Amino acid sequence: MKMACKWVTQETFDAIVQENMTEFELDPEEALNEAIQQFESQGVDLTNIVKAVKKPCDENEVASNHDILQTLESLRKSVESSSISKISELLIKFGDQCKKGLAHRYLAGQKFAYPVILETWKLSEDDREALLNALYAMAALTDGQPDLLEASGQQLLLQTLKNHAGDAEVTLLGTRLTRHLCLKHEQNRQGLVKAGILPLLTRAITTHGSDADVVREVCSALRIMTFDDDIRVPFGHAHDHAKMIVLENNGLKCLIETAKAFTDNPGVLSELCGTISRLCVRNEFCQDVVDLGGLNFMLALLADCIDHQELVKQVLSAIRAIAGNDDVKDAIVNSGGTDLIILAMSRHLSSIQICDQGCAALAMLALRKPENCKVIMEGGGALAALQAMKTHPQDTSVQKQGCMVIRNLVSRTHDFSQPILEMGAESLILKARSAHKDCDDVAKAALRDLGCKVELKELWTGQKGSLVH
Repeated sequence: MKMACKWVTQETFDAIVQENMTEFELDPEEALNEAIQQFESQGVDLTNIVKAVKKPCDENEVASNHDILQTLESLRKSVESSSISKISELLIKFGDQCKKGLAHRYLAGQKFAYPVILETWKLSEDDREALLNALYAMAALTDGQPDLLEASGQQLLLQTLKNHAGDAEVTLLGTRLTRHLCLKHEQNRQGLVKAGILPLLTRAITTHGSDADVVREVCSALRIMTFDDDIRVPFGHAHDHAKMIVLENNGLKCLIETAKAFTDNPGVLSELCGTISRLCVRNEFCQDVVDLGGLNFMLALLADCIDHQELVKQVLSAIRAIAGNDDVKDAIVNSGGTDLIILAMSRHLSSIQICDQGCAALAMLALRKPENCKVIMEGGGALAALQAMKTHPQDTSVQKQGCMVIRNLVSRTHDFSQPILEMGAESLILKARSAHKDCDDVAKAALRDLGCKVELKELWTGQKGSLVH
């Protein structure tokens, strides 16, 4: 299928709809559908186009416009007259219209909505209701459009979060706005971190530690600070941001302490565990999680909430992250962690992500640790990994991590090769190798360490011909 790669402006699209109505006397709905078909058949990308018929303006004005632009125009006028109550009402309407889809937000952004909403926000600083509505509108407008942010907006965001730190609702909306501004936008992330957003976020968790919505939102924002997802930047500061959250803002302690207040809320616990795993970027941070009681807490969660798929996935991901530290590997195994990982995998065999994270955690625990390998083998870990591979033959990551488990189990303990081969490992690894190019190296290593015959392709040796002419 040929990808659409042509664009039109909203004005061109609207003009064609209008023409269909006047020239061909189609009713509005038909005129709209006709225009959509016409453009799509020409390979035009309509993602950022509001597919609606423009509404006539109020007060007998001749011009007509889209709902969101009419609201924006009313907001502009209300800002000029500084009518706070009118502004507050219109902000909710504008935010709701932005939420209809990216095309609506994009159109508003093109028509300079950002400076207007910024003005309403400045005017609302002393009126709580209006402030909440301004934050709601700004968060809705910038969802998927982080480029709109500039210096004065950044400053206002920090000031609002600081001045209203005790207000859960303001914190929630301010954090949501932060999240929208930082997703896939490295410059905004670095700018906000330099300006001091991290202590405001970690403090929000401490201050509103019993508010599930605030905790979820802050966890999500903290995770985004550790992303490297902006394709316009060769490399970001993800690692530095994770270090700052832990070292300068006590992030791990704050998350682990907060988790203890939500033992009956798997949704919030998933967010907290997911965030902890993003922060374990250094050996000593993995140890910190154990020292702060995080490991025991997560293993207890695994045992108590074994049926909650999303939470199990996040706990396994956190265990995998902290198992990067060799001492922590032993702590996990000695606390019965391997049995729980294997139990989680058998319970959720149909979940690709749990099989993937479970295999990855077992592979980490087995790495360079013959004693741990013995515990994993006795607990049925090799079989669990092979069952995961058998169940998800199409998933590269499960195949790769499964091969890794087998390889790490036998690389220093050859006694395990025979029992693992009797479980049918060879044919599963050969299948993984032929189906997934990414598995080739680890599959070969697993086969070699199992003592199977491996045909190694000879890498280029420089014998045939020469690079020097």
